Amino acid sequence: MKQKKHKVKALSISFLVISTFLAACSNQDGPAAGQKEAAKEAVSTAGASDVKVTNADPLGKYDPPIDVSFVRNLSDVVENNVLGVLKGETFEDNRWSRLYKDQLGINIKNSWVVKGNDTSEQYLQKLNVTLASGDLPDVIPVNATQLKQLADSDQIEDMTALYEKYASPLTKQILSQEGSGPFDAVTIDGKLMAIPQVDSSLERAMFIWIRTDWLQKLGLQPPKTMADVQAISKAFAENDPDGNGKKDTFGLGLTKTLWGGAMGLEGFMAGYKAYPNMWLADASGNLVFGGIQPEVKKALQSLQNMFKNGELDQEFGTKDGGKVSEQIASGKIGMEYGEQWNSIWPLQLNKNNEPNSQWRAFPIVSESGDTPKVPLKFSTTKFFAVKKGFKHPEAVIKLFNLHLEKNFGATAEFDKYYAPPEAESVWQLSPVTPAPVKKNVEAYRAIDAARKAGDFSTLKGEAKTIQSKLDAYKSATKEGFALWGWERIYGPEGSEGIVDQYDKNNQFLMDKFVGAPTPTMVERKSTLEKLMNETYTKIIMGGSVDEFDKFVKDWAKLGGDQITKEVNDWYVKTKK
Repeated sequence: MKQKKHKVKALSISFLVISTFLAACSNQDGPAAGQKEAAKEAVSTAGASDVKVTNADPLGKYDPPIDVSFVRNLSDVVENNVLGVLKGETFEDNRWSRLYKDQLGINIKNSWVVKGNDTSEQYLQKLNVTLASGDLPDVIPVNATQLKQLADSDQIEDMTALYEKYASPLTKQILSQEGSGPFDAVTIDGKLMAIPQVDSSLERAMFIWIRTDWLQKLGLQPPKTMADVQAISKAFAENDPDGNGKKDTFGLGLTKTLWGGAMGLEGFMAGYKAYPNMWLADASGNLVFGGIQPEVKKALQSLQNMFKNGELDQEFGTKDGGKVSEQIASGKIGMEYGEQWNSIWPLQLNKNNEPNSQWRAFPIVSESGDTPKVPLKFSTTKFFAVKKGFKHPEAVIKLFNLHLEKNFGATAEFDKYYAPPEAESVWQLSPVTPAPVKKNVEAYRAIDAARKAGDFSTLKGEAKTIQSKLDAYKSATKEGFALWGWERIYGPEGSEGIVDQYDKNNQFLMDKFVGAPTPTMVERKSTLEKLMNETYTKIIMGGSVDEFDKFVKDWAKLGGDQITKEVNDWYVKTKK
């Protein structure tokens, strides 16, 4: 959402407040002059109740304290690696809940807590039941579809003017780092209906992870073109890189789902200027779906050739990420496309089994050898909406403000509130967890600068914590060996160094559609995705490549054309 929208909406006032007040004190002829003045006063103090005005500051404290309820999940990481090692802290009573109470006068209340990740089936079912019941907590984390449903049924607050008033400069700066996309995603009928917990699309950039010990053994160089990628894949499958005298290795690891942060095809496809699962702007400025563009057909033909040559597992269509990671762990795969964290999983599994193995991330390459665009899927999927009628809807903004301030602001206490050595995920104890989208690459840049200067004494915050892991890795202890994956991210040859390169070269290609699913998407998207993935898999495994043309026509008829219209209608509105 553009800043001008914020400024215009900042002048607006709550219709609900005015109508409620006037209904209570008006007569048939409308409010008298005195009542009009009282109405103005009611608007200016709406939501303040009997709480002192000190709360008007972005970090001001409520006096007396207020309760703010959430629904939450308790992940295994938090339960075991945080609460399992901290003394005197629980999920309900911990350093974050105490900080919010002491500095903001906000008591965090959990309406319910589900064990597991916020993507687990149990959590999602519980959340959907809560939404359907209408018995909402004061603040509720939702996805784009749920947000649209709540907004359409008038169950949540308009946050437009509140964000302008209460968001701190640091919050506004950090939440704008992904551009207008996160705000476009929560803007419905011109109103900001939730606060986006901006997530880093940049960290979903793709790399080619390659076993460099195999490269060296076979006398190969890192790839500069897609032809090089195919040559490496062919050599890994045919030239016995593991030295066991058997033809039992594969060039490229791939899961049956085709996509994802590890062992997927996004980076490979980008080498042919193909971007499935994304909406792109065409030459006329309209949005088109990447999965039906002709460039995909060429990429599928290349994958089919690799499959026929035995460079892909002939049973990849039945193996999920867990099964493919087992093949990587056992030294049967020498290359895969994935995100910056892949060295921690699944590649560390191979390092554990074969200590002399070595993997390294390389930039994705193009067919022509020109600098390719790196596709970035829009990553902000969690939005904090506020229940209609809650007296202090601005409270969630204050929570954002303090969380960012204590982790990344001028008064940050990183080792206490973000990643203390004994419990590095302690930041997850907070019900809101915003963070700068470039924090990882900025940490790399700080570490790299210190490395080149030969002076690590100036490192602080996350960079300091990460450098301690790199130091531990160099210690050659058993504990240090387990941190190999971190060295492959932040070391001199680390994947974050490539993120730095991508960023400075302006290589990122962003998904253009960031709104809530359109009506036809809700009805037909899963069917169309299934059709696309089945067609792609069939072609890769030897089917006629002309099946792609039939798929494009079927996609259009089965709802794709209508979705394209709806997406472009949305796109036009966001540009006004």
